[in-house]
Amino acid sequence: MTIESTPSSNAFHYPAYLKYFISRVGHSFALQIVSTAIGWQIYAITHQAIYLAYVGLAVFLPVLLLVLPSGYVADHYDRRWVSIACFALEALAAMGLVLFSMGTQTQVWPVFVYLALLGVASAFGNPAASAIVPNLLSKEALPHAISLNSVAWQTSSITGPVIGGLLFGFGAVVPYAVSVLLLGVGVVALILMGRVDQHKNEQSEGGLKTMLAGFAFILSEPIVLGAISLDLFAVLLGGAVALMPIYASDILHLNSTGLGLLRSAPGVGAIAVGLWLSKFGIRDHAGKILFVTVGLSGLVIVVFGYSIWPWLSILALALYGAFDMISVYVRETLMQLWIPDAVRGRVNAVNNVFIGASNQLGEARAGFVAAAFGAVTAAVVGGFGTMIVAGAWSYVFPKLRDARKLTGPT
Repeated sequence: MTIESTPSSNAFHYPAYLKYFISRVGHSFALQIVSTAIGWQIYAITHQAIYLAYVGLAVFLPVLLLVLPSGYVADHYDRRWVSIACFALEALAAMGLVLFSMGTQTQVWPVFVYLALLGVASAFGNPAASAIVPNLLSKEALPHAISLNSVAWQTSSITGPVIGGLLFGFGAVVPYAVSVLLLGVGVVALILMGRVDQHKNEQSEGGLKTMLAGFAFILSEPIVLGAISLDLFAVLLGGAVALMPIYASDILHLNSTGLGLLRSAPGVGAIAVGLWLSKFGIRDHAGKILFVTVGLSGLVIVVFGYSIWPWLSILALALYGAFDMISVYVRETLMQLWIPDAVRGRVNAVNNVFIGASNQLGEARAGFVAAAFGAVTAAVVGGFGTMIVAGAWSYVFPKLRDARKLTGPT
């Protein structure tokens, strides 16, 4: 792919990115449908919150254990083919869930085997997929691409859980089978994308120093370290996704479709803000906006935690999605612009662990606390913790706080 002499700031003007975008849409919808179906299926079989915690751990542990080789692979091999292989592995796991759901479903351990396969695919696929984006378009178009990627993910977050809940009403087999088809669409789009230029690291490079290059770069750049660690602790404490089956079933008294609506609510606010960002962006005071929105996201999680009314719970989650969308946009744009292509895969592998820790371990934390003290306590304590982290990080990382423009190092 050759970047135009006068680069466009519109990511859709780059054919390779357009095909990438299609692949991510299919992938995002597939994972949202699978996630909704698994949560409802496991809680329906066991009626124990602790198993919802195990779901997060089953996906996250492979990501943690494979952080070094996955980053190396993303920097030393074709990122497109790595993504294709990981899509195929996810489709295999979804097919396994189809076969499991056709059985008697008296034991849930096979689900965790397939979740571990999804974790392996995430370990290798996410760093490669994130690292390839700057290879597809110009620096000028990167903020637009990041906002579009976030909008695509949030769109799937809005409709994917609803679709998953509706499909689950026809039997657990159906949502998993649909996910297999969507992942197939993603594979085809990536194949059609064609060859993508990236920095040529020697595949013969090895050793611990090479694999640890991502960690070394993060520790040397306060902007990147602050952004990654803020995401880790804020979402680790504030995430309430694992609690939604409990809230839907036991607190708000909703059915599987209601669970889908709860899961979709954050995307409602996020996509509205994401569309605005894709057109106008953030022109100044990016760092301060980042910390304020992280703090506000914690506040609305507290509201969600105490709510006993579905309408208020949905509103709080929609506001959470809106604030989170802004913080994701700022963090991801700053990070991608500050990371050299030679180490981008390894840095994104580390970031993938942090994202996994914040999402999957966040779900595990919520599940364990809910099992011990109740779902309301788990949500409220996490929300307050997020606000504390936002305030503390704004002082610990002044360079990130004072960042004004979404640009890389000069």
